[in-house]
Amino acid sequence: MRKTALINLGCAKNLVDSEIMLGYLDKKGYEISTDTDEADIIIVNTCGFIKEARKESESAIRNAVRAKLKAENKKMVIVTGCYVERCLNELKEKFPEVDRWTGVKDFDHIADIITGTSYQKSDRCYLYDHKAPRYLSTPPSWTYIKISEGCSHKCSFCAIPLIKGDYRSRPLPSIVEEASMLADKGIKEINIISQDSTYYGRDLGLKNGLTSLLQELSKIKKIKWIRVLYAYPEEINDPLLEVLNEPNICSYLDCPFQHSNRAIVNRMKRGMDGTQALRLMDKIRKKISDIALRTTVIVGFPGEGKKQFEELKNFIRAAHFDHLGAFAYSREKNTECYGLGDPVEYETKINRLLEIMDIQSDISSNINRKYLGRCMEVIVEGRLAEDPSLLLGRTQYQAPEVDGSVYVDLKKDQKDVVKKVETFKITGCDDYDLYGECLK
Repeated sequence: MRKTALINLGCAKNLVDSEIMLGYLDKKGYEISTDTDEADIIIVNTCGFIKEARKESESAIRNAVRAKLKAENKKMVIVTGCYVERCLNELKEKFPEVDRWTGVKDFDHIADIITGTSYQKSDRCYLYDHKAPRYLSTPPSWTYIKISEGCSHKCSFCAIPLIKGDYRSRPLPSIVEEASMLADKGIKEINIISQDSTYYGRDLGLKNGLTSLLQELSKIKKIKWIRVLYAYPEEINDPLLEVLNEPNICSYLDCPFQHSNRAIVNRMKRGMDGTQALRLMDKIRKKISDIALRTTVIVGFPGEGKKQFEELKNFIRAAHFDHLGAFAYSREKNTECYGLGDPVEYETKINRLLEIMDIQSDISSNINRKYLGRCMEVIVEGRLAEDPSLLLGRTQYQAPEVDGSVYVDLKKDQKDVVKKVETFKITGCDDYDLYGECLK
């Protein structure tokens, strides 16, 4: 039995692909390991979205190659994913020691790739279904479900359509079946992921496809929380907001606005400027009073001067997002806005990013104070590795991996196993995290 270790990089959608690869290898009898030193095979699933992600991927490949050389070439290194799909020849030149390369089209043939067995190669991005084996790597209380691949939007800065092609939805029954199977395994939280979840089903001829999907998923009573990630603002409508009021659907929405200045939004080929975004958020909050809203913004896009940046800062102050992520603009080859150049200096971008996050930390801290003294349901992820006396979890208002957490200090008589969903009293907070205590 050969031991295999997989290093996953990039987004949650990549993580699902990695779990599918591990599922196929597990089915074939490979032993799954988390230790690259003891593994016979090291798989690196790369991200190629922006420059910083590619640097991280190259570092991981370099470390895998070092492990192979240290083991006197007795290990095999396989590199997969978005970066490979986008820049295969460049990577082959940089890392000739890598044994196998594959992009985003053949994750289900990872065992054949390892053994060198011939197989029918796909001509489009791999999209799994409920029948695919999957080796879950998230905590036993929650996981992701990917509902589509690719993207049919034409955002001028984004390379995703170049890597993964047009939007392609999974059949609705397949998603519901997978959710039911996960619920039977004890999963309590499902996080719906897609490049744009609100676009779901359009290619299948469905009207309000995401709404229909959520209505069906909400019938699975074993699932405590269903969370929607990556909702394109222009696609948010009344039927969707109505279904978000279902008791087992989280009061949470991730709407990436990217910027607020109209001229920059137009250059980005996005739809909403700051005024329109604030209007939408007001509507959402009126429909769902306790909803937590998250967004992402890009700083340093071509054309963003001091005036445009001040407008962005004022928008963030006015919007009062519960959660926010900021990224420095990365000029990407073959994207529509590549010809605009990269006129904003890197140092300026980073300083602007830090300014945005300083503003958001104050907002998040103020929002967190409203939870003090409340008894709240928390999805429990497990004990903190550095301090087993602390439980780590999240409320429905915190998405996994990108938002804050809840830390619960267990008393000596509370070291027993807790449920996957517990109610704790919130006793403290800081800029992003909450702190609680047991009610027992």
